[in-house]
Amino acid sequence: MTEFEHMLVNSFNAYIEENRIRAISYRLKQHRFTPQFLDVLVDSLNPDLYLGIECKSISVEKGANALYFSQHFTVDKNGIHQIERISSYLNKSGRRGFLAVELRLGPGHGREAYMIPWNDLEKKYFAQDLKLTLQEIRNFPEIKREGKDYRVDPREWERK
Repeated sequence: MTEFEHMLVNSFNAYIEENRIRAISYRLKQHRFTPQFLDVLVDSLNPDLYLGIECKSISVEKGANALYFSQHFTVDKNGIHQIERISSYLNKSGRRGFLAVELRLGPGHGREAYMIPWNDLEKKYFAQDLKLTLQEIRNFPEIKREGKDYRVDPREWERK
């Protein structure tokens, strides 16, 4: 589990506990030859919190200026792109999907993270607009920071 995924799971569970919601956030253990559909899952009877989240982290410090669908996502042995696989899983499971993108800005600049509704990502992919620029990413709701931790609030993500 990456640091970003771990922080999101912990942040969701803190939000759930603080708001006394019957839910849980977790990450399934990834096995070597078994595909993992999403990085973070949230299970709840509340449909607004029945979530599937894919996490990507890019280094702005090292020159990344966009999240590229060809570079930052995988294609399986059958030639099926990760966005298509996740879209199918979300559709079948009924989960609301998001892409959480962390921008690593370098020493002294910290990190920023944004929550992108999966439907928006899917539209770009199928329209053959195969990247999200830093500006486009920053136009989505930010996952706020509290010290070194993220502080999730799913109500904020409904703004877009």
